[in-house]
Amino acid sequence: MPSNAEAFHTDSQAQTDGLRDTSSSGFYSVAKRSFELIFSIALLLFTLPVLVLTGLAIKLESKGPVFYKQERIGLNGRRFHIVKLRSMRIDAEKNGPQWASKQDPRVTRVGRFIRKTRIDEVPQLINVIRGDMSLIGPRPERFVFIEQFSKEIPGFRQRLSVKPGLTGWAQVNGGYDATPAEKFSLDMYYIQCRSFTLDMKILYRTVWVVLSGSGAR
Repeated sequence: MPSNAEAFHTDSQAQTDGLRDTSSSGFYSVAKRSFELIFSIALLLFTLPVLVLTGLAIKLESKGPVFYKQERIGLNGRRFHIVKLRSMRIDAEKNGPQWASKQDPRVTRVGRFIRKTRIDEVPQLINVIRGDMSLIGPRPERFVFIEQFSKEIPGFRQRLSVKPGLTGWAQVNGGYDATPAEKFSLDMYYIQCRSFTLDMKILYRTVWVVLSGSGAR
């Protein structure tokens, strides 16, 4: 008998096979991967002093590790661990997985700042370099939420037909207040229309979101 993980991977791959198209191969695929590798390495090196200072601030404010790892679901249902700077108390999920809310009491003072400025997301560039994630794509979700939304939103696992992204069309257009169904609709628009031009547009909007601090929790 296959394990739950194997069954999930097989089922997810079966649901995403029909969405494969030429935009995910050839020049676009090579150009996107080359760009995101160069961009990710350069940005990681550029922000290294900020990451070091932020790590010290996290340690001074609260006990626990500087970095936070969490399992997410990627391309075709493959599991991997994202890397983030810790922005919540270490007992943030003592009652089980839950969505972040506005003025979430689990978020530390340093955490509020790094969430607003998106500094907490920067270590995920490591995931991009590894190939777990792309620079641009649907946000990677946790297994428990994918299982939940797959029952509520028809075709939800089609998001897994491309690599998840550090930023994406849903992130820059939907924000935190968008419903899972609204975010899914935006993700599907990206999956069906993705191109290097659209990727650059998303990066441009991401810069605005970061500078304005909009949509942060």
